[in-house]
Amino acid sequence: MRRLCLLALLALGLAAGPAAAQPRPSGSATLDAIRARGQLLCGVSGEIAGFSLADSRGEVQGLDADYCRAIAAAVLGDAKRVRYVNLSAQTRFTALQSGEIDVLIRNTGWSLTREGNLGLLFAATNFWDGTTFIVRADSGVTEPGQLDGASVCVRPGTSTELDLADYFRTRNMRFTPVMIGGVTEVQEAFLAGRCDAFTTDASQLAGFRWRLGPERAKDYRILPQMISTGPSGSMVRKGDDRWFDVVRWVHFALLTAEVLEVRSTELARHDASTNPDIRRLLGREGNLGEALGLDNRWAYEAIRQVGNYGEMWDRSITPMGVERGPNALWTKGGLQFAPPMR
Repeated sequence: MRRLCLLALLALGLAAGPAAAQPRPSGSATLDAIRARGQLLCGVSGEIAGFSLADSRGEVQGLDADYCRAIAAAVLGDAKRVRYVNLSAQTRFTALQSGEIDVLIRNTGWSLTREGNLGLLFAATNFWDGTTFIVRADSGVTEPGQLDGASVCVRPGTSTELDLADYFRTRNMRFTPVMIGGVTEVQEAFLAGRCDAFTTDASQLAGFRWRLGPERAKDYRILPQMISTGPSGSMVRKGDDRWFDVVRWVHFALLTAEVLEVRSTELARHDASTNPDIRRLLGREGNLGEALGLDNRWAYEAIRQVGNYGEMWDRSITPMGVERGPNALWTKGGLQFAPPMR
């Protein structure tokens, strides 16, 4: 009887097959939770053109959204297995701290106090940006120094709020802040004439004006002078080094793919390459995936399903008329740099 029970249990195990086997723990509590859930919880704005904004079909598009997809492709094998969590500037950090999301990719600037005080880490810089202003074209304002005494729309709880105060204080200029929390709400307030200028990241202002359409956009001028510059990108919780590594190296893989001219549309050709750098990137040799607790084809899947950094840029940022500038690869004079994939 005992033997029959053992045989029955063995038969059940064989019937279940490989799919019943549980994946080996990755060394990351976050990564293991994502795999068990079968979905990446990615914090985004959901309101910023070019970065994270739903299209007419309800699908979230933009550079930040694509980064979420690339991470999902790398860790789950499917770029579609993402749930976007729209967050305000005021709720984004607590959502990450509490575990409501796995990663925050929401036009968030890197600063000492954010990394030192919040229990969070910046994993990668997906966009080098800066703060400036948009004004009405007929205002005659062509540079920030002409805004003395102006009313300025700004979102509270953002690094832009600090940039604005610092700029005016160091120049002994006066201004009246018009504090409005939501991205859409502050844009509408500016269009309604509630303030003389609206300040935020230059990239967000470009997306805002682009969405107005070519004719209406002519009525507004984005000042070319930046009052601050800095990196923005992805954030994770402290204490999970393996997950930090995964998020960071997905970014580096997308940059490396652009350097090596490995495009999603030509992967069949690249997959047969004899170039050792390309073969390591695509998991054809070496064991890079094991170092991250991933399959060796993790970068291949991210590139195949989402594209390299340049493809992502051209899809989301180029239509807004924003040049690469500091976001060019380091091989072309920019600041986007990736260490060796080896």
